[in-house]
Amino acid sequence: MTDLYQQTCEVCRADAPRVPVDEAEVMLEEIPLWRIQQQEGVKQLARNFKFKNFIEALAFTNTVANLAEEEGHHPKLVLEWGSVEVVWWTHKIKGLHKNDFVMAAKTDKLYEG
Repeated sequence: MTDLYQQTCEVCRADAPRVPVDEAEVMLEEIPLWRIQQQEGVKQLARNFKFKNFIEALAFTNTVANLAEEEGHHPKLVLEWGSVEVVWWTHKIKGLHKNDFVMAAKTDKLYEG
């Protein structure tokens, strides 16, 4: 399998299948710092990123926003002093799609620099 961060998001329709649990477990191995959480019955991928100050956190938020625009897939971003929480899920299917794992891996690469 190609590294997730090297893949691009595919167009996702409302009838697209959610990622099965066994596939999610395999993809999580590539993004071990991410966790699957559930909000209002919707599974999501989430991770907190730490920074030295607000300006660095804001810059990272903007970098993730630019990536989201390029890929056409948008996360929830929570910016606070010294941290950014990034949450990926696919709104159309109310759950996790492969795109979410791809974007999580790309987000990790942005953080690593």
